Parts: sequence; C-alpha cells; structure tokens
Amino acid sequence: MAIGKQLKSAKEKVDRSRTYLLDEALTMIKEGSFAKFDETVDLTVRLGVDPRKADQMVRGAVVLPNGLGKDVRVLVFAKGEKAAEASEAGADFVGADDLVEKIKGGWFDFDTAVATPDMMGTVGKIGKLLGPRGLMPNPKVGTVTFELSRAVQEAKSGKVEYRVEKAGIVHAPVGKVSFDAVKLRENILSLMDALMKAKPSTAKGSYLKKVSLSSTMGPGVNIDIPALQTLVK
Repeated sequence: MAIGKQLKSAKEKVDRSRTYLLDEALTMIKEGSFAKFDETVDLTVRLGVDPRKADQMVRGAVVLPNGLGKDVRVLVFAKGEKAAEASEAGADFVGADDLVEKIKGGWFDFDTAVATPDMMGTVGKIGKLLGPRGLMPNPKVGTVTFELSRAVQEAKSGKVEYRVEKAGIVHAPVGKVSFDAVKLRENILSLMDALMKAKPSTAKGSYLKKVSLSSTMGPGVNIDIPALQTLVK
C-alpha cells in the first residue's frame, strides 16, 4: 500500500471532532503506525499564554523516566579539568574554540550542547547559528553549568527541553512507537507535570487549551484534557 493510502487510512480512524483518553490515543497511534522506521511519538500542547510577554514565557527541561529511544549526541564546550570531566561522563564531542570554528563552517552533527559558564563568551559568537536550531546552551534548562557529569548523563538518558513558540504551542518528543504503552504514558505524564508546574502566575484563563499526540508520519489525536490533568495529579 502506498504511503498516501496508508496515511489516509490512518486519518480515517481518528475522529477529529472528539477527544480521546490518553490510553485510547496511545493504542491508536501504535496500531496506526505504518512507517518502515521506528517513528517518534510527539506531544503538542497549546497553552493559554502570550509568549511575547517575558513573564509568560514557558521554558524548561525534564528527564523522561524511560528516555527517548535514541542515542543522543552531546557536545560540551569546556576547557582543562572540566573538558576531561565531560569526556569521562560520555560526551561525544568536547572542545572550545576548535568546536566554535567547526560549527561556523556548517557542522551540526550533535543533538544537544552543554557549556561551562566561563565558556559562554566564546559560545556567544555562534549564538545566531545555535539559537534557531534549539542548540544554544541555557542556564534555565541546565545546559550552562559546571556540573558537567550530571548534565551529560541527563542528556544521554532522555532529557527533553521544551519552549513555547510564538503561537503559544509547545512541541516535544516523548519516545518511540516501539515503546510499550506504559512507558509512553509515563513519559507523557512526566512532561505534562513539568508543563503544568511551569504555568506563569500572570497567565489568565484556561492554561491547557489543546493537547494532541502524533507519530512522525501519522495524524494527530486530540487528548481529553480534564482526564489527562487527573492522571498527572
């Protein structure tokens, strides 16, 4: 069956006019997966915030209990003893000015970047290259730190950074279609717990506007928000 027909068939099984319980949605996504690769499961949340206001920016990171099901390539900007610590912790790439020059040349073969605070002046030179790709180290999500062993280990074990976009939407991966439903459920609830705790005090009205799950190739499935909030609590 061609990809177009498979996608059409998957879409037909989802009723866009209703919301589903989390376990129902997970079953639909797993059973509806048709790609020849292990698709990523993504969570999309529309928040009742105005990201243009500094006090309503929702941003943070959470270590998912069951990881992401992929090998995360970690780059660390550090010198001396801290560079050695990063290497011992399992960082894939460790360096300073050499890595900056490499990135200036168009190299981005890594998934997350960590830096010691004293390196941020150097890293700032490539901020315009790293920022748009979501790779700029940031103290708010624990990627600007002297505790490199912990930072590298967290990144390797499935740390997910989330940040609300201009339209008030947060996108984040929560695992792979091959994960069993229990592991995906635990990852989703961990991320939702972090998002709910990150609610700005200045946000008015309903905070969770829409929550949906999808696989890389599949259609989105809208989640019942009150039921999901009960699970998180």
